[in-house]
Amino acid sequence: MSRGDMAKPLLGHRSLEGDPSMPAAGRTIGVLGSGDFARSLAIRLVCSGFKVVVGSRNPKRKAGLFPSAAEVTFQAEAVKKTDVIFVAVFREHYSTLCDLADVLAGKILVDVSNNTEINHHKESNAEYLASLFPASTVVKGFNVVSAWTLQSGARDGNKQVLICSNNQEAKRTIAEIAQVMGFTPVDMGCMSSACEIENIPLRLLPAWKIPIFLALGLFLCFFTYNLIRQVIHPFIREQKNKLYKIPIEVVNTTLPCVAYVMLSLVYLPGVLAACSQLYYGTKYRRFPDWLDQWLQHRKQIGLLSFFCAALHAVYSFCLPMRRSHRYQLIETAVKQAVEKKMNIWVEEEVWRMEIYISVGIIALGLMSLLAITSLPSIANSLNWREFSFIQSTLGFIALVISTLHTLTYGWSRAFDENQYKFYLPPTYTLTLLVPCTVILAKVIFSLPCIRQRLLRIRRGWEKGRYVKFVLPSATGEFSSGETSSNV
Repeated sequence: MSRGDMAKPLLGHRSLEGDPSMPAAGRTIGVLGSGDFARSLAIRLVCSGFKVVVGSRNPKRKAGLFPSAAEVTFQAEAVKKTDVIFVAVFREHYSTLCDLADVLAGKILVDVSNNTEINHHKESNAEYLASLFPASTVVKGFNVVSAWTLQSGARDGNKQVLICSNNQEAKRTIAEIAQVMGFTPVDMGCMSSACEIENIPLRLLPAWKIPIFLALGLFLCFFTYNLIRQVIHPFIREQKNKLYKIPIEVVNTTLPCVAYVMLSLVYLPGVLAACSQLYYGTKYRRFPDWLDQWLQHRKQIGLLSFFCAALHAVYSFCLPMRRSHRYQLIETAVKQAVEKKMNIWVEEEVWRMEIYISVGIIALGLMSLLAITSLPSIANSLNWREFSFIQSTLGFIALVISTLHTLTYGWSRAFDENQYKFYLPPTYTLTLLVPCTVILAKVIFSLPCIRQRLLRIRRGWEKGRYVKFVLPSATGEFSSGETSSNV
């Protein structure tokens, strides 16, 4: 099953009160196991109004670990008192339950286990459990929920509970229990999906790998470029040791470049998608895989952009605190005293720095708003128009203001030949290429003629279709032809 199916809820939105299909508050649920997850699961079930019976091999020793409302007894006794049992033991301990096979017959077993490695076994834990107890109905679920989330409830973190089974009625029963506990059940299909569900908790930031590698690649490129200009060039040309600039100055020059370029990369795939739709005259043509992946990773790219921008702000704030900066201030003051310069005020530079800092603060504020509204807890409280306005309109404004921030930083230095060290242009001029392309494309798309055409395409209009027709030839035979008709 594709990952897109994870967004499909198993149960529709309905009120829990007065619904006879929902499990009663006094329903008894069994839990086999006495580990951390079993204890957290028992706590959450009790808080949700269920009666809980915990089966343990050592009930007297384990009873104090569970809430007083839960009954802790031997495994065989716990199994007899309920029809729904959460198996909260490790895969290697499944065989210890084989003595209960006759008692477990006809009952629903919920496998909540995970592996230590991706695809560690040929078959999933749930499938292995089902092979041991063929007379029982096995449901895979709750393995993507942590013990901490169970204890604190579904207020924080991911609310989704992925469920799969070959029995539709058993899936519905477990889904109803999950919904009463405050989670959102998601149907992942039949038992063959259990392996994929078990691999999900083992993956380390799967949606972040490409954006992180992209950010690291940009950082290394810009860092190397700035290192050549700020450290290597003065060492070769003037024999000056500028290595002290590497930890703060070179990094601080690199971070805004990465943040600025990555912010533009959030909106560049939208421009490419619009160009594709305009070129082919339809929205039904599938985008290339690379563009589709790019569109799906925009959120992560934007958050990394904000992270780099926030680091740049902190680094910039700390610049005057460096010992090297103090030495340079003293050296400048001594030179002015020797040269008897009483007034060094430069009006243009003062205004440039004031505008540069002010615009930078506004850009960081807008990027903070974009980052906050991308969080699920905040995004879920917004309707689609509000979310689109913040992420699209305000995001584009943030890109424009970031461009102004970059331009005021450069000012007229792009035309100063002394800035071209080793004939390399200043770094900020390179960062302007992609953002200015995006801004120019957005301006073109806002023209009425193009905007209306793009809007029609996105509402389902297609440029044309070829309709086959048949014409009689001079010999009386029929020949086929094609014509285009707008839809």
